[in-house]
Amino acid sequence: MYEAQIVTAFRAAHAVTIAGRPEESHVHEWTVRVVVGTRALDPDGLVVDFHRLQSELAAVLAPWQGADLNEAAEFVGRNPSAEAVAESIARALQGRLGSAVAVQSVLVTEAPGCAARFVCSAGAVR
Repeated sequence: MYEAQIVTAFRAAHAVTIAGRPEESHVHEWTVRVVVGTRALDPDGLVVDFHRLQSELAAVLAPWQGADLNEAAEFVGRNPSAEAVAESIARALQGRLGSAVAVQSVLVTEAPGCAARFVCSAGAVR
C-alpha cells in the first residue's frame, strides 16, 4: 500500500460540553494532518496529486476558517470536539476525493500536545 500525507491549519473557535458543563468559547489554531492511501499508484505514479489533495482539504475547511464550530452545520446537536472535527474532515474529504484514493486517518491538533485522530476503516482502502 502507498500513502501520502499533507498538513495544514485553520483558525476557529469552539466550546465543548464536558460532564454537562459547557466551556467558554475559545479560539484554536487547529492543525490538520491527513493521510490518504491506495493499493496502486495512478498512471502518473502518484497516490494523489498533492495540489488536488490540498485544494480539496482547503474546500472542506473553508467554511470553518474564522468561524465558531458550535454554529457549523456539522456540529448541530454534537460537541465540536477535536475527535468530532477529525471525523467530519475525514468523511467530507473522502466524499470529495472519490474512490480512487482512501482517507486513512485525520489527526487534529487543537493545542500543543492535544491531538485526536480519526482512523478510517481499513476496508476503505482502494
